[in-house]
Amino acid sequence: MIPIALCKEQEDCIDKRFIRTNERIRAREIRVIDDEGKQIGILPPFEALKMARERNLDLVEISPTANPPVCRIMDYGKYLYQQEKKEREAKKHQKTITVKEVKFRINVDDHDYQTKKNHVLRFLDEGDKVKATIFFRGREMTRTGLGREILERLIKDVSEKGIVEFRPRQEGNTLHAILAPKKSEKAPAQPRLSQA
Repeated sequence: MIPIALCKEQEDCIDKRFIRTNERIRAREIRVIDDEGKQIGILPPFEALKMARERNLDLVEISPTANPPVCRIMDYGKYLYQQEKKEREAKKHQKTITVKEVKFRINVDDHDYQTKKNHVLRFLDEGDKVKATIFFRGREMTRTGLGREILERLIKDVSEKGIVEFRPRQEGNTLHAILAPKKSEKAPAQPRLSQA
């Protein structure tokens, strides 16, 4: 068993532990593919393992859910390396969505509101989610309606670029709403030009 502490990510350890190789393959019959990619046929595991050992390779179960399970004669170390390489490539192309926060006050000036609204629009254009937050201090708690009006106005103003993921809700002395970018209008990201 592989100790979890030695692995970079727990998911990788779990995947490697469940890949059956050589004597660990327990099916009665398996579909065998040789090291050149040709199908040999359905064989008992001990015959396929004998063929793999003759070529100084391993018998690796690549599709355990198939009926019968599919096994391939290959170099197991090379197979693990290729799987990790595929995972790294997939992670490169993933877009991590971050949540940006824009804070308002109930007595926000119109110019400040416009500036913060522009920040929200820019974040939505970049594909990030936005958490619009209003903090109430002291006696401002009696005027939560003003905070709701500000958030509703913001939602209406950015409705072309974003959708409401969570309507404005009160938690303690804060009122917040979460906005997400619209998926249909998501244009490919253009490189930013550096200003000289």
